[in-house]
Amino acid sequence: MYYAIISEDIPDSLSLRKQARPAHLARLEALKTEGRLLVAGPHPAIDTPDPGETGFSGSLVIAEFESLEKAQAWADADPYVDAGVYARVTVKPFKVVLP
Repeated sequence: MYYAIISEDIPDSLSLRKQARPAHLARLEALKTEGRLLVAGPHPAIDTPDPGETGFSGSLVIAEFESLEKAQAWADADPYVDAGVYARVTVKPFKVVLP
């Protein structure tokens, strides 16, 4: 089943994001290689694809896991969590309807 991992950044998280980004992206690439990643990306803090130094307000990952517990464990092990980027992470089941 798919699960949505919805993360909200702490204020002014950009420097922390930059430090942990390579490890964060490596985990996403692994999900992609395994064919389990539906979509992933950050939420720009302002209404533009490239927010520059304004940074991001959070992230969304939708990926396939065996259970909610496994999805939560994967989310809890994110390098952004360890780096203190996220203030809150919510994991919930996701049903793909479209496209």
